[in-house]
Amino acid sequence: MTLTEKLLARAAGKKNVASGETVLVDVDVLMTHDVCGPGTIGVFKREFGETARVWDPDRVVIIPDHYIFTTDQRSNRNVDILREFVREQGIRHFYDVIDDPTGVWRFDPSRGPLAAQFGSRYAGVCHIALAEKGHTRPGEVLVGTDSHTCTAGAFNAFATGIGNTDAAFVLGTGKILLRVPETMRFMLDGAMGPGVMAKDVILHIIGEIGFDGATYRAMEFGGNGVSGLDIDDRMTIANMGVEAGAKNAIFEADAQTTAFVDARMKEHGTTRPYEAVSPDAEAKYLSTLRVDLAEVEPTVAVPPDPSRRAAARDLTDVKLDRAYIGSCTGGKASDFLAFASIVQGRQVKIDTFGVPATPAIVASLKESLLNGKSVWDILRDAGVRMTENPGCAACLGGPADTFGRINEPMKCISTTNRNFPGRMGHPDGQVFLASPYTVAASALAGHVADPRDYLQS
Repeated sequence: MTLTEKLLARAAGKKNVASGETVLVDVDVLMTHDVCGPGTIGVFKREFGETARVWDPDRVVIIPDHYIFTTDQRSNRNVDILREFVREQGIRHFYDVIDDPTGVWRFDPSRGPLAAQFGSRYAGVCHIALAEKGHTRPGEVLVGTDSHTCTAGAFNAFATGIGNTDAAFVLGTGKILLRVPETMRFMLDGAMGPGVMAKDVILHIIGEIGFDGATYRAMEFGGNGVSGLDIDDRMTIANMGVEAGAKNAIFEADAQTTAFVDARMKEHGTTRPYEAVSPDAEAKYLSTLRVDLAEVEPTVAVPPDPSRRAAARDLTDVKLDRAYIGSCTGGKASDFLAFASIVQGRQVKIDTFGVPATPAIVASLKESLLNGKSVWDILRDAGVRMTENPGCAACLGGPADTFGRINEPMKCISTTNRNFPGRMGHPDGQVFLASPYTVAASALAGHVADPRDYLQS
């Protein structure tokens, strides 16, 4: 069996499963957030009863992260609905925006969008927070009410996004009905060259197979090049599997994986035994695509979808109005470090917004030094508008006062994961997806630029 087949067989209590088979699977972790959580709770109460209890309050993780730092009252109210449900159900893993378990959440616009406005438990973007807090474990089934839940496949988990109705069923039963997907194998060989990042690799792959090329299939990543990818790299690649239509994306576990997971579980008290899975040598794959990482170059996905691949060097005539670094795909500490290595000692030419994914990343950027200066200060001195309020921010548009939102027709180059019309706000805004290196170089140039022309020692 493939990685995905092995995981689903174990979760279904079966010796083996085959693609196309429908199985009832035990869920290890259910995640929901402020956008879909209230709807999931509504369906749960409608179907199971107003006094129903969730199947296991210790396996439910609730992370408000999408529309948080806004004056929109309905968005603020969504967080309060989550808090009320958590209190009612005794859910332990709730990463609230405020510290008062009986309070209400209101964003204060008079303090501006840059200064921190959150409590000690707030965790930021759900997919990065899940990993940081030790909720992503090898060999488990993790489902979430967000399409980019597939990010957790970087940790050898079967991780997939589900809708509110399915999530409500999981809340009540701890199970989900799944069709076992066919598996496409991607063999990554060698190592990435200068100026190339994991974002370029996944954009290259999506460009090869199309934005629907993996629809309801598993994307399994292997090859000798994987060992040279760090955890952040693997999360970036797994995150964007859904941009090719994938049901899930998954890596084998190695020493890097287990070291990361064990450390995070110990730090946050989320320790639970786990058992990684490996594919069988005789596993059957729908297809196999080999990628020589050394041949991948800085890549940009042009509107209107992530498969519209082009080399950055071929798009230098595209003038830009804005640059954006953030999101579950491009808001990790390593992403900001790469960005800073390009802009250090220089000035951006266009409006540039920076939104770290989690409070821990904000702290890391302020503490980490690059040539004797904090990464945070390097970014701010270069003209990047850095906010201390982590979250999804403009990646999904949001209310009009969302930090970095595109509120008028403009061209924005971004480290986010989706560039459909209206994705970051205005329906006529154009979003160009790229790596932190490429976004940084383009912010300096004022047009799409190849970061290899801007690399510094």
